[in-house]
Amino acid sequence: AAAAPAAADEQPIRIGLLSYRGPDETGTSWSELPTRLEQAIPGRRFVIQPLPGAQIDEAVERDELDFVLTNSSQYVILAARFGIQRIATVMLPETLSQQRAIGSAILTLAQRDDIGTLADLRGKRIAAVANDAFGGYLVGARELLAAGVDLEDGDAHMIFVGAPMRRAIEAVRAGRADAAIVRTCLLEQLAGKGLLDAAGFKIVAPRQIAGFRCATSTRLYPDWPMAAARTVDPRLAKQVAMALFSMPATVTGLTWDVPADYEPVNELFRDLMLGPHVELRSTTLRGVLKTQRPQIYAALVLFSAILLYAIWLIRRHVVELQGARTQARELQREAEHMTRLSILGEMAGTLAHELNQPLATIATYAQGLERRCAAGPVDPAVVREANREIVAQIERADQVIRRVRAFTRKRLAVRECKAIATTVDEAIELFSRLLPDLPEVAVDDFLPLDAQIEADHLQLQEVLLNLMKNAADAMRELPPHDREIDVRLSRGAGVVTISVADRGPAVPPETFAHLFEPFYTTKPDGLGLGLAICKSIAEAHGGRLEVERRNPPPGLIFHIHLPTGSCNGKSSAPAHSRRR
Repeated sequence: AAAAPAAADEQPIRIGLLSYRGPDETGTSWSELPTRLEQAIPGRRFVIQPLPGAQIDEAVERDELDFVLTNSSQYVILAARFGIQRIATVMLPETLSQQRAIGSAILTLAQRDDIGTLADLRGKRIAAVANDAFGGYLVGARELLAAGVDLEDGDAHMIFVGAPMRRAIEAVRAGRADAAIVRTCLLEQLAGKGLLDAAGFKIVAPRQIAGFRCATSTRLYPDWPMAAARTVDPRLAKQVAMALFSMPATVTGLTWDVPADYEPVNELFRDLMLGPHVELRSTTLRGVLKTQRPQIYAALVLFSAILLYAIWLIRRHVVELQGARTQARELQREAEHMTRLSILGEMAGTLAHELNQPLATIATYAQGLERRCAAGPVDPAVVREANREIVAQIERADQVIRRVRAFTRKRLAVRECKAIATTVDEAIELFSRLLPDLPEVAVDDFLPLDAQIEADHLQLQEVLLNLMKNAADAMRELPPHDREIDVRLSRGAGVVTISVADRGPAVPPETFAHLFEPFYTTKPDGLGLGLAICKSIAEAHGGRLEVERRNPPPGLIFHIHLPTGSCNGKSSAPAHSRRR
């Protein structure tokens, strides 16, 4: 008798109850629970507070509840956020165990032959009670995601009908939805009450789980837990747990068991990137692709447009560059041709002398034969001798003309393997015939006898001829015995070097710094292209042209470094010198 007043004055123990069917209907379903707890724990008063999910979150955050009775998904969220602890798990008659109790049945009309697998639901209309319902949405959403249908990403058109859950089935029956996600056993319960004909529906992708009496499309999870708030006295939590375990089954067959492991629910949230794992949407590649897809698509379109524009620009620039290179090669050939003509102009006097000699000889023999014929019969031997000499002189003149034509004509580069010493000798031979008062040329050849390089040897002759002409010009004012051109041939690792040295006067620093610049010249009648062209020819062969002051002075030394290419002479020969 004394306990009753104490119970009346005692602060009530508040149990927050997830209300998904309206406060009145939900409260009625659990109306026996407070009475049974008060009977098991004398002196305590328990009250049920049916609340929607959002209000339960707020009440737990403000410590306004002592216990929470809710679905598995909300429990996992509240446990992660506010540290509530499960103390017991609901067990229904159809439950296999506390770990395998609830799933989702994904159903459609029985005549829908176009829907047989979960993947067939892509692009379809799917009804569900709410997007936070556990068996009525989340469990089914996980299985659909595994089948390639991401409900959170819009792979199907979701229709949330609100409580009670049977509205989702009614939407399918009325044709407003193609399929519905409902809690397992709901279809069987409604059919048992005569509220619908189960034969008019079929389960999409049904799973066969031994011992489970209801149809399911998914794996099974723990059912609702009773959880103690973080502020509850552990002794009270233990008393409530013991009271729940000892309660007899309700009229619907509901009992309580030891708390289940809710890690499978946590894994569900991880896969869906919801609840405690919503941050995965911004910290993982899959999450970013899911949440930022429009922005990513826009960025990809923009990047593709920029890439296409860049490709167009590159192609245009390549075409322009190819045209510029073609024009540059043509201009270089033209400049080389002009340089050769310039050299030829300077050699005109000597060239005329070279041609006059055979022409004069021919004229002499022709006139002699004419006089012999006028004087009487001519000995045939004399005629044959004169004829041989005339032919020889014609061939001599022809050789001069051929050399000049070969030197001056425009041509495309032709590379071949050839002994570099032969090229040097031919250049010196041409130089000695086309210029008067040639300085003596000393050649120091340190190459093997068969040393070859792959090059356009006529272009190399141009370079050598230009360098030797410049050397001769530099020594023009020197006494004849002091004028000498030194040519040296040597080889390094894969490189042949030809050096041309003169003994001309010292070159001022300002002139030395500009020797290879196009159109820079110290000659009153020069073009300023000779050394620039020589340098470009060397570089076109993969080599280089360098200059240094002679040591000891005076004079300059030009070094032509050329790669041997695919020509590999293997023999060796002693160094030797020769003079021309």
